[in-house]
Amino acid sequence: MTRTRPIPTRHPHDRAQVPVLGPTVKLLGIKPPTEAEWATMGEALTIGDEPMDALVDWMYTAGMGQVRPLFDQALAHGIANVPDAPEPLRDFFTQVENPPAWVDWDRIKLGERIFQSAGLDGIYLARDVPFLGGFVASGINRTLLLTNTGKSGATGGGQRFAETLRWALDVISEDGMRPGGKGFRSTLHVRLIHTFVRRHVSKLPEWSAEDWGVPVNQTDMAVTMLGALYAPALTGMMMGNIFTPRELDAIAHLTRYVGWVMGIEERFLPNGFVDATRQLYHYLTALTAPDESSMRLARPMAEDPLTWHYEHLAPLRRRIAWAQHLSISTAFLGRGRMRQLGLPGYMPPWYPVAKFPVNLARSGAGILVPGWRTRQARAGLRAQHEFMSTLIGPTEDGSIGGSVNYIGHAA
Repeated sequence: MTRTRPIPTRHPHDRAQVPVLGPTVKLLGIKPPTEAEWATMGEALTIGDEPMDALVDWMYTAGMGQVRPLFDQALAHGIANVPDAPEPLRDFFTQVENPPAWVDWDRIKLGERIFQSAGLDGIYLARDVPFLGGFVASGINRTLLLTNTGKSGATGGGQRFAETLRWALDVISEDGMRPGGKGFRSTLHVRLIHTFVRRHVSKLPEWSAEDWGVPVNQTDMAVTMLGALYAPALTGMMMGNIFTPRELDAIAHLTRYVGWVMGIEERFLPNGFVDATRQLYHYLTALTAPDESSMRLARPMAEDPLTWHYEHLAPLRRRIAWAQHLSISTAFLGRGRMRQLGLPGYMPPWYPVAKFPVNLARSGAGILVPGWRTRQARAGLRAQHEFMSTLIGPTEDGSIGGSVNYIGHAA
């Protein structure tokens, strides 16, 4: 095979073990990545988001102070409502405002409802497994550590997760991913921030393209997207949640479309439940490489529940939340991975064990009782929004981009 791009040295020679997905991978008959797939993942470390990168290059050339308000206007109201929009801006928004032919809005809507029905456990699993466990990916950590998100110690991980949760709640809102919807706008906002971070970090003297590739590259974005939206549903099944094949397909389809809006190339987007699992497994075999940065980022994140905002009995509830979330992480990541993250490996998995029968009964009722899944979705979404206040306090909104607002025009 002829390689068109040099593979950065961060791409390993050997496939790492991914214990959390082991049983599912075997059950689905998923094989390790082939040599061609392995090389493609390595090459994708050198690819950013070419359409948005080109647009931002033009924005700087044309004068960011003049054209950023036009971008924001198009983001808020659509490019049709920006009179005499410059051609580069019009071309970009015209392309992204016209979804691909494969988008199925009925499946998108079902995917939204499934995410909503997961309630607090959906958020907990997203936080405690792919988000916290994702710090074993030292290559991704490198970018974080070169922004204030990684440098801000005890608040960095918590703030970044709050922003991620705000984005996710926008994505799964009613018709959130329709062009012009809350999730659509938030995803494009995050995409713009990614490009500002990419430009900023790649110019730092501490960054080596030969070793690390491009900051916020296609491989890192693809695995992050799967971790944020798809992995919580996959791990939710291991905690007692039951989904129909149609619901699993809808979850993967929503993830696929959100990834497209985010600027991930179609060849790196999942096409169905099995393919999403395969991709997640393949990426983790390539990106699981813990180092000292894993502990540096994971420890403050694990301690974050001790600062959460509870109206009553705050000290006690914070300690319970700390133990609860460590119990989830330990159950899914395993003691070995917890040690690599510098976290306690002795916490019994009491919360997943206690919730398994509850989730089994609850999700079973959602499938068997007409209209029950919809009621679960309403209650779940309400609980998810209430948790945001617990996470950041009643006076904050977790605005997207706050953790990198020191980078010019990023927020």
